[in-house]
Amino acid sequence: MASRTDAGPVLEKAHVFCYRLFDVAEEVDLDAAQRLLARDTRRVRLTRAGAEYLLLPNPPLAVELGRRTLAVGHGTLMVDVVGRLFDHGSVSIRLRVPVQPGTNLGALIPLADELYDSPAVDALALEVLESLRPAIAPALRSAKLWEQSESYAVHFVERLEGTPSAQAVLDWPGLAPLLLGETREPRLSEREVTDVTAQHFSYGEYDLVVVDWNAAFVYEPTGSTDIPDILEICNAQLLEFRYYDSQLDRQLTRVGETLRRTRRRGVPLFRTTDAPLARSVQLTLIEMSEALERVENSLKVIGDFYLAKVYEAALEQLRVDDWKASVQRKQQTLGDVYQWLKGEVDTARSLTLELMIVALIVVEVLLAFFRH
Repeated sequence: MASRTDAGPVLEKAHVFCYRLFDVAEEVDLDAAQRLLARDTRRVRLTRAGAEYLLLPNPPLAVELGRRTLAVGHGTLMVDVVGRLFDHGSVSIRLRVPVQPGTNLGALIPLADELYDSPAVDALALEVLESLRPAIAPALRSAKLWEQSESYAVHFVERLEGTPSAQAVLDWPGLAPLLLGETREPRLSEREVTDVTAQHFSYGEYDLVVVDWNAAFVYEPTGSTDIPDILEICNAQLLEFRYYDSQLDRQLTRVGETLRRTRRRGVPLFRTTDAPLARSVQLTLIEMSEALERVENSLKVIGDFYLAKVYEAALEQLRVDDWKASVQRKQQTLGDVYQWLKGEVDTARSLTLELMIVALIVVEVLLAFFRH
């Protein structure tokens, strides 16, 4: 295997999309947000051939947020910023980092290493988000910024010098280090290279998509941004499943603490004090089911076309289905807790009713005795 120091193909037109995604609300009314923002907004549409096999029931709202200055190791860059609002409560801040024509792909590896976990990118994205939130506040339901976020990067290449084939680009030994942002290891193992580039797709001879868990490489001579848009949607879904996984953890912990507290001071015979807790758990389950349905419906696959394959590969690489399964398990656990609480409350109410009937009978007997 060749060394990763191979300079690689020369870029004629390329840039890097840096994404930072945040959960800002339980739901975003996209129509209301569009009215509030008024200008420089549009709904995201997939336009590439075969896009009809991927449905966006409620397409994200894209808003142009101007140009900002991003500090990088060798100076500063002017980056174009776009915000994407999703109805399930996520906001994506995308920074479009320019790449100087004539740069070879190998020279992007140090930049990738810096951008992937860059505090400067984090700070700029958060600054942009905080400037956007007041403008869309009336369109947010249960607005609250979650302390965690999701990050991703896409190396988007439109033209390479000499127009190499997709296979030639895939064979370049620096591709895996580029996706990893690996600057310390001079030579990756064959196994690692295979793992990183395993999810690769080409529709034609001169286009290529390589999807990894932290970044993707897209060689797209048509300039279509459908694939970066799909990858952004996948990351938004991942963020939401992580968020609801965290919320379920908190809810299960709260229920456990409440039950321990009430059991220490309660009378075992009377469990009507569990009724408010049961109603709270039921409400959580209903609200979470509605929210998760919005997440799952953000993109629907209705055919096995090229874009659908890329989408499904991205879900696999990002482990979205694993997080979804974790959420479903915890939902089931919370559902079981609700059924148990409901049973306790029903039993307590039955016992209370029976005791009241017995008490009334005793009173009737006593009254009859004293009358005679």
